[in-house]
Amino acid sequence: MAIFRHARSEGPAYFATYLERRAIPWKLFPLDEGRAVPKDVRKFCGLAFMGGPMSVNDELPWIKPMLELAREAVRKDVPTLGHCLGGQLMAKALGGEVTRTRVKEIGWGQVEVGDNSVAREWFAPVAAFEAFHWHGETFSIPPGATRVLGNAHCANQAFAVGRHLGMQCHVEMTEELVRNWCRGGADEIRDSKASPGVQPAAKIEKNLAARVAALHKVADRVYDRWTEGISRGS
Repeated sequence: MAIFRHARSEGPAYFATYLERRAIPWKLFPLDEGRAVPKDVRKFCGLAFMGGPMSVNDELPWIKPMLELAREAVRKDVPTLGHCLGGQLMAKALGGEVTRTRVKEIGWGQVEVGDNSVAREWFAPVAAFEAFHWHGETFSIPPGATRVLGNAHCANQAFAVGRHLGMQCHVEMTEELVRNWCRGGADEIRDSKASPGVQPAAKIEKNLAARVAALHKVADRVYDRWTEGISRGS
């Protein structure tokens, strides 16, 4: 399993905990440290793309190789999973567009599971849940994919195509990660407070343990679905 980190502050967090609990080996590719993007997806049983503060439209040296890697993974049917920036990478790689969102989201917010069979395969029996958000851009649903999550501020919160899932929202959060982002992103929260989708840090951290525990239950369902049938050897 290959996990791609685009910023030191946005590592695999609960996703790594999940994999370790199920004895699924994984390898971190810290692109933020200059690690090269691998070219052969067949070396891995799955690819997971984490978040990051940059845009997939930025001229960064690893963006184009990552887009090609995502396209090749889907072509070769290597299960691919995207969290926030990772979901945007997947969407752009598969023919979607990534643009500024109408409403910036920072904090906790309800998302609804789509009324379609694909969405139910990934999230049933859950019909809605409270996800974590930190984004100012959004993706369109790429050709051939199905919208599986949405909410009032951002219609496209997740899409699926076959064994591949790209999410705009975050399900990998831990208490520590939420607190670290609130500290590191204090200026952004302050500067964005006019947005109806942005919460102050005190509100974000209220009842944090219970919120994260509930989110982990959803994450377990998503990750269970995503890891069905994958090899444990790579």
